[in-house]
Amino acid sequence: MLLASAGLLLSACGTPQLGKQSIDKVLKAMTLEEKAHFVIGTGMSGNSGGGATVGATDLLLPGAAGTTYPIPRLGIPAIALADGPAGLRIQPIREGDPNTYYCTHFPIGTLLASTWNQELVESVGKAMGEEVHEYGADVYLAPAINIHRHPLNGRNFEYYSEDPVVAGKIGAAYVRGVQSNDVGTSVKHFAFNNQETNRTANNAVISPRAQREIYLKGFEIVVKESDPWTIMSSYNKINGTYTSQSRELLTDILRGDWGYKGLVMTDWYGGDDGAAQIAAGNDMLQPGTDLQYEQIMAAIADGSLTEAELDVCVRRCLELVLRSPKMKGYEFSNKPDLEAHAAVTRQSALEGMVLLENKGVLPLKNVKNVAIFGCTSYAFIAGGTGSGDVNRAYTVSLLDGLKNAGFNVDDSKKDFYEKHIAEEKAAAQAALGNSSLAAFYPIPRPTEIIPSNAELAASARKNDIAIITFGRNSGEFFDRSSADFSLNAGEKQLLNSVTRAFHAAGKKVVVVLNIGGVIETASWKNIPDAILLAWQAGQEGGNSVTDILTGKESPSGKLSMTFPVNLMDHGSSANFPIDAEADVYFPDKRPDLGVKDVDETKYEEGIYVGYRWFDKNNIPVSYPFGYGLSYTTFDYSDFATSLADGKVKVSVKVTNTGSVAGKEAVQVYISAPAGNLDKPVKELKAFAKTNKLAPGESQTLDISFAAADMSSWDESKGGWVLDPGIYKILVGASAADIRAITNVEVK
Repeated sequence: MLLASAGLLLSACGTPQLGKQSIDKVLKAMTLEEKAHFVIGTGMSGNSGGGATVGATDLLLPGAAGTTYPIPRLGIPAIALADGPAGLRIQPIREGDPNTYYCTHFPIGTLLASTWNQELVESVGKAMGEEVHEYGADVYLAPAINIHRHPLNGRNFEYYSEDPVVAGKIGAAYVRGVQSNDVGTSVKHFAFNNQETNRTANNAVISPRAQREIYLKGFEIVVKESDPWTIMSSYNKINGTYTSQSRELLTDILRGDWGYKGLVMTDWYGGDDGAAQIAAGNDMLQPGTDLQYEQIMAAIADGSLTEAELDVCVRRCLELVLRSPKMKGYEFSNKPDLEAHAAVTRQSALEGMVLLENKGVLPLKNVKNVAIFGCTSYAFIAGGTGSGDVNRAYTVSLLDGLKNAGFNVDDSKKDFYEKHIAEEKAAAQAALGNSSLAAFYPIPRPTEIIPSNAELAASARKNDIAIITFGRNSGEFFDRSSADFSLNAGEKQLLNSVTRAFHAAGKKVVVVLNIGGVIETASWKNIPDAILLAWQAGQEGGNSVTDILTGKESPSGKLSMTFPVNLMDHGSSANFPIDAEADVYFPDKRPDLGVKDVDETKYEEGIYVGYRWFDKNNIPVSYPFGYGLSYTTFDYSDFATSLADGKVKVSVKVTNTGSVAGKEAVQVYISAPAGNLDKPVKELKAFAKTNKLAPGESQTLDISFAAADMSSWDESKGGWVLDPGIYKILVGASAADIRAITNVEVK
């Protein structure tokens, strides 16, 4: 008996420990069963209630989305994976714990992209990462960088742009900021996840050229410029194969062509074959199921998957755990600097708000008494629903933001509005019942309250200005409806009634758009005196909007997507599930019923997405890509362009010619010569933003990009081709406001 005990003790002492012995030794010591378990998460404990939290992993971090599989005998701990991307999503209130664990709700993706400011986004990412680190998470499931193929994608609020250069550059800045805290990111959703309708089974049919030039390019930029710890494969299929089971995508392109060294994890319950995912190079399966374990073990038993292939994925999982804060024994504080981060979100939001219209009314001058209309003025939307939501301590409404700035706000209807909003929200939630997925379902916006003509006339007499806020919200599982794209009858009536009354009294009207994605504006944009696209600015939204309205900061945001005149003007509208029936399948998959754009979506527009489509077909738009007004004006001069050492270098002098300080985002496009391939009229290749320039101050921006970035993907040759000839370099303030055109010759 003593000899047996001594033998066990000797064996234990000789067992390699992760972090103390090499990964090779730890991997060699793992049993086949341990390896198969290790690449699979520990499951999803189900709904835990409490606002945004959907999945809870209580042992490590309450409210986290998932955990990795621990193997204590080898010194391998479990690490926590938590949702983003507008802020860390964890459980704020915990049973038996008097403390709270709120996180900062930062601005949504469309707002961050509209800043066109990579340094600013990196600083926001740094603040986010500090909360991830101090609350004990190891990997932050963000950013989300899929292309805005169509305005109705329910998750566009999380994504950045219709253009891959904007998506890639902003995404890379975000990753660098978060990972500066020694925590990981998971860039999602790789790839082609451009609709929410039937997202877990939809088959995206996309040409190789459109894949490379549009839908993969942003991910390529992020991988090469920020080295994310992990990539998250998407739910959908690509040309018949689940992305998480596509070796071409995950191994040949991601690792072979781009040189990616990190880990790939599935989206939660993505794909349908755990063995095929491992063979493809999808290293970790989240949140993990018993079926996936059985599939892997059965495939190894019958020889369709080798243990060596499994080892490749196990090694990457070990590498991820080894670099995690949990493995390093980091003693997180549970006390991130939420006050400092509230200041970050308030300030960062200012640069992404886009001034769409301004008939001399903004910034507000000689205004003291303000009338506000619209339910959203009282119930501001911080961000979208689902996994992109954040459990925050508060949201500043426009009402509160205006009051904080010292305005006398007519809040005589406040109680009435709040009662109306609460009743309609309660009724909508009651209609959903107690479904475990109720948190994902979008709650309809409350119907607008239309004051009587007498009430409006009285309001116009005693107030200096009227502000109307219109709101939109969306989230996972559901795409927006065509009705959601336009102002409804009540909103139009409110806009017309308020404007008529205040204009009759010689007063102005401002519209604030508290929305996550594109809406129709062409039919009504000339009615009010100003329109501020505030997006969803996070928890400090009302304060941030007020800072812009008052001129504390001049707006410098520009659109990272096109606002069309009509929804059907988009080329992708011919192949998008507009108003399709949208049942939720989670974690199950919808059976393939052959429904167009639900079961299979053909991307027939190819590379012509967003402004590329509108340019090619000469279709008028309401607001072009890159558009945004300011309280000041800018002059562009001293243009210079050169091509040397494989780089195109562009220099432009920007001068503030107005009367207030401001920033300007400068965009560089190319127009390629005619070759064997059809080419867009122009394509964005680089951008930069000035410092805050005082009136009369100038700054010279030196902007460069690789000459290879002017290449096109030639399907006949299976590679990138840079045609010789004269390339036009276009420097502009938007896609429709080109200030200079110069040439470079490629020989």
